[in-house]
Amino acid sequence: MNLLETLYNELIGFLGISQVLEILNTGDYSSFTTYEGIVALIAPVIPLLLILELILGFIYKKPQTKVYKVNFLIYLFNRIIGRFIAIAMTTFLIGALQKYAPFQADISWYWLIYGYVVWEFGHFIYHYLGHKVRLFWCLHSTHHAPENMNLSVTHAHFFLEAPYADAIRTTTCILLGLKPELLFLIMFIDGTYGAFIHVGENILKDGRLGFLQGIVLTPSHHRVHHARNPLYMDTNFCNLLNIWDKIFGTYQDESNEIEIEYGITRKMNSGNFIDVYFGEFIALFKDVVKAPGIKNKIRYLFMPPGWSHTGEHQTAKIVRTAYLDANT
Repeated sequence: MNLLETLYNELIGFLGISQVLEILNTGDYSSFTTYEGIVALIAPVIPLLLILELILGFIYKKPQTKVYKVNFLIYLFNRIIGRFIAIAMTTFLIGALQKYAPFQADISWYWLIYGYVVWEFGHFIYHYLGHKVRLFWCLHSTHHAPENMNLSVTHAHFFLEAPYADAIRTTTCILLGLKPELLFLIMFIDGTYGAFIHVGENILKDGRLGFLQGIVLTPSHHRVHHARNPLYMDTNFCNLLNIWDKIFGTYQDESNEIEIEYGITRKMNSGNFIDVYFGEFIALFKDVVKAPGIKNKIRYLFMPPGWSHTGEHQTAKIVRTAYLDANT
């Protein structure tokens, strides 16, 4: 009975409907007009879209079962070993750093805009480092391993990536004056939209979203980010507001002439959980072992993926620059 109850609670938690059920049980439907009620109504949207996407995949005969299988295993693994680490990290940093903020931003429309710009800056820093520092790429590569795009990719993360990401984003936001209440509101908005931009072609064929393409980061932009094509490598690091990509020169639109190839450049078995989850750590370990001298061994940890002590570098920057030079 306990096993069935645990499975039921996990299912309800995954679907994001626990708060809705609580409100329905109270009979006080006016609660849906409060902040908590609105969150309760929005939370199930992405999980339900994921289920719809999976069903449509079978209908369209594009099931992408390999991606769903591995990402489901990753979700289960992360639930077991990394459930509370990111929450604990965020809570600790708020308590430790809030007293050093020069001011405190309340919840209002103008502070929300300010807060989101600050949050995106923190997100850009974490995400950029995740692609430019080999050790951090080992944490982030699990998210880029799937060779198809769908909503299950949202759950494809190494369990230590969330604490690392939230350490940078929370530190940035708290030191720049965001109160915890505003930070958590932005986290909810960003988490929901950040899941949506992984929507696959079975639900949304063209991810450009019309006029929004020039205003916010769309699923099309994020599909570009997940591509291994030379033109697309290491671009579009933002989540909703692509202001920082445009400022730092990492913005890239999807080209009608270049079909997106998802996945990472390392030869791997994207249907193998071990290779997807630990493959980059194994590859890094091998490079460190064979590297001559302590200096080169340390460099492999902190230089970009593709760096080599032999000088035969194949980093994303080098590959993309060579492509742009050849096609200008």
